[in-house]
Amino acid sequence: MKAMLLTKIVSLRETDKPLEFVNVPLPQPKEGEVLLKVSVCGVCHTELDEIEGRTVPPKYPVIPGHEVIGRVEKCGANVSKMKVGDRVGVGWIHSSTGEIDENISPEFKATGRDVNGGYAEYMTVGEDYAYHIPEIFSDAEAAPLLCAGAVGYRALKLTNLKNGQSLGLTGFGGSAHIVIQLARHLFPESAVYVFARDEEARQFALELGATWAGDITDRSPDKLDAIIDTTPAWKPILEALNNLRPAGRLVINAIRKEDSDKETLLNLSYHDHLWMEREVKTVANVTHYDIAEFLTIAAEIPIKPKVELYELEEANRALTDLKRAPVQGAKVLLIK
Repeated sequence: MKAMLLTKIVSLRETDKPLEFVNVPLPQPKEGEVLLKVSVCGVCHTELDEIEGRTVPPKYPVIPGHEVIGRVEKCGANVSKMKVGDRVGVGWIHSSTGEIDENISPEFKATGRDVNGGYAEYMTVGEDYAYHIPEIFSDAEAAPLLCAGAVGYRALKLTNLKNGQSLGLTGFGGSAHIVIQLARHLFPESAVYVFARDEEARQFALELGATWAGDITDRSPDKLDAIIDTTPAWKPILEALNNLRPAGRLVINAIRKEDSDKETLLNLSYHDHLWMEREVKTVANVTHYDIAEFLTIAAEIPIKPKVELYELEEANRALTDLKRAPVQGAKVLLIK
C-alpha cells in the first residue's frame, strides 16, 4: 500500500520533505481490531511535533496521521461493534486502559506516533477506538473533528465555563475555528474573544461569531473568565494571562510547545500573571469518551469545519504550509 513514512527526526527549517512516499505491506487486523481503507486524514500540528522531535515516536519508521476517516475493510476475530463497510473515524487515542482517565495512563498509545496512522491507504485500530461518523459530515469535514475538534471539546470542558461568562481563544487555526462554533452553541450568552497574529484569521473569527478579534499582544475590551490557548508558542501564554480576570482559568490546548521563544517565560510575574487565584490547566491527550460525545454534539449543531485539501503524496507540502503559512481552518489529505 502507499504511505507517507517518517524515518527520523528532522528540522522543517532545513527540509521541506520530512516524509518519504513509499510502498509498505498491507497491515492485518489482530483480535478485536478492524482494518480500515482510509479515505482522508487530517493534518495536525502534532505531526510537526513528531517530525521535529518534541514528541518522539518510540521507533522508526512510523506512518503519521491521527485524524482518520475510512471504511471497515476487514474485521479481526471477536469484533462485534463494527462490520465491513462501516464508515468510522480514528483520533489521537489509538488504545489505552478504557477507563475514564485513559488519557493520562502510561498505557496510552497515540495514533501515528506510537503506532502507524492514517497517512496511508490502510490502517488498523481496535474497534473500541473507532467511531461511527454521523452522516451529516463529508469525509473531509469529519477528519478534523477527530482531533482538532475533540481535543478542543475537552479543552472547553476544562475551562469550567458557565453560560454568560466570557471566553478567549488564542490562535485561530484548526482547533479554535471549531471550538468557537461549539462554544456559541453550548454557551449562547457568552462572548467569545479571539487573539490571532494574522488579519485574515481575525476576520474569519468575526465571520464565525466572535465578539471581538485582535492581535496576540492586544488587550481585550474586558478581562476574560476563561481562555483556551491553541498556539505552539510560549509568548501567547503570558499575553493570555494578562487578559484573564481574577479567578479565571487558562487552558493550554497543546501536546508540546516549541522552544523558539521559551525565554519569554523569564518575563513571568507572579503578581501580574498568576496572583488573584488565576489558574493554568493543560490538556493531556483525549479520551475515547471525549470523541464519542463530541461527534454527537457536532452533528446536532452542526459544526462545519473549513478544510483545504491535498493529495496523499502532497503531505510534505501540507506540513510545510502548516508550519510556515497563516492557517485558516484545517488541512486534509485525500487518500485514493
